[in-house]
Amino acid sequence: MINEIKEDAKERMGKSIESLKNGLNKIRTGRAHASLLDTITVDYYGMETPLSQVGNITVPDARNISVTVFDKGMIAAVEKAIMKSDLGLNPQSNGTLIRIPLPPLTEERRKDLVKVVRGEAEGGKVAIRNIRRDANSDFKSLLKDKDISEDEHHKAEDEVQKLTDIYVKQVDEILLKKEAELMEI
Repeated sequence: MINEIKEDAKERMGKSIESLKNGLNKIRTGRAHASLLDTITVDYYGMETPLSQVGNITVPDARNISVTVFDKGMIAAVEKAIMKSDLGLNPQSNGTLIRIPLPPLTEERRKDLVKVVRGEAEGGKVAIRNIRRDANSDFKSLLKDKDISEDEHHKAEDEVQKLTDIYVKQVDEILLKKEAELMEI
């Protein structure tokens, strides 16, 4: 019973780390990468469709992203979707290909992005602590129902705390790496 709760907590904490990584990938560092456009959806004949399913996204160099739209009639809709996104990008079309130049980040914008990254990391830590709280409350209910002893209860809480410390440290490492990426010119 205790091991099941610990395994569940470990799995959920791992998912929190993955979610944080995915969230941080969407934050622009100055280098072009296709995952910047992952959140963009296009109105494709009345249905919201991810951009990656409407066209082929490539990164020809560090400052540009190219989108080759499968259906040439959708180029205007794709351009509009990219402009409406909160990424601050201005796509340029030549009829068959959409080029998206990434403007260089200013120092002020870099600092703003660092604040956003820190907020994301704090959200990840909160999620991990909430998982710890859930596991500890499960242990308390087992203790209350007399399914485990006091010693087992304390040992289980200590193990979940160690697990929490490991995952919070991972969040800190991810944060430091992303901050360094953002501040490098």
